[in-house]
Amino acid sequence: MAAAVTACILAGAAHAASTATLTRSESSLLTAMNEARAANGLRPLRADPRLELASRAHSSRMLRTGTFSHGAFYTRIRRTGVHARRVGENLAWGQGSVGVARSIIAMWLASPEHRANLLHPGYRIVGVGALRGCFAGHRHTLMVTTDFAGR
Repeated sequence: MAAAVTACILAGAAHAASTATLTRSESSLLTAMNEARAANGLRPLRADPRLELASRAHSSRMLRTGTFSHGAFYTRIRRTGVHARRVGENLAWGQGSVGVARSIIAMWLASPEHRANLLHPGYRIVGVGALRGCFAGHRHTLMVTTDFAGR
């Protein structure tokens, strides 16, 4: 079983949004993220359709190109029309038991940078892009991009 996680944070101006249509994997991830936030006394994140598109496109791009990096996530988020004061991104990939929501959230909580993004009290909206494909020679890999925005 292989897995990797990475995180980034940037500052930037604020805007909110509505609810996106999530896949089963994306919904599981959002539920697990909000459970972790609730356990730490934080408000839940709301799915944002603009961030959802950006997150899915980035996960798709990483699967297609065989790369695993944030790239210009700040610009990618801004191009969706989200202009929050603060934005951040967590990435993960895994397969088997490592490629499920609870395992990914546990890895993020164990990493100071990922934990900071996941539990940032000012984040209000999120896009979760979770797609399956072949990555690093592993079939049925779950590639995850989460884009956060808020104050």
